[in-house]
Amino acid sequence: MHEALVLDKAAQDLLFRSARTANTFTDEPVTDDQVRAIHDLVRFGPTAMNNQALRVTAVRSPQARERLVKHMSGNNAPKTSTAPLSLILSADTDFHEQLPTVFPVFPGARDNLAEAPEARERMAEQTAFLQIAYLIIGVRAAGLAAGPMTGFDAEGVRREFFGEDSPLRPVVVMNVGRPGPDAWFDRLPRLGYEDVVTEV
Repeated sequence: MHEALVLDKAAQDLLFRSARTANTFTDEPVTDDQVRAIHDLVRFGPTAMNNQALRVTAVRSPQARERLVKHMSGNNAPKTSTAPLSLILSADTDFHEQLPTVFPVFPGARDNLAEAPEARERMAEQTAFLQIAYLIIGVRAAGLAAGPMTGFDAEGVRREFFGEDSPLRPVVVMNVGRPGPDAWFDRLPRLGYEDVVTEV
């Protein structure tokens, strides 16, 4: 079916078919240039009202990594302790402060959302998850492997890195790097077209 797609098969495989969630990594560094290039690519993915609520905290130093690892659950702790780069991916519930810049077509957007904290928090989290999906594809486009995880103490990470009053809500921790030995589990089954797509 790949003939129906504009993207060449090698790129399709790199981004999807051959790409896997990595559980081990080599010690080869992930450079600042790579992280910048990934961001420069994926920042163009669409979000509601162009709100771009995802915030990324890059954890590199041994001291910061130790602070993060203690909040990771089960097998996610050793994965995180050996990855060359870990990203704390957070939803910024104060994203509305940027709306006059990123969504100038609706001048009242910031003020409307300032009065609706619950709706703003829900919108921030939905957008962050959408942007995390873009980010995974961007990491793969850089020839790297991603290991996204939700198994961690999100409130503990928030207090540890941002403080109790921070508008940032961590939703995913993602390890990034070159896959190491025995990086992959067996690929699990995917649902077929008929299982997923209906027509009305």
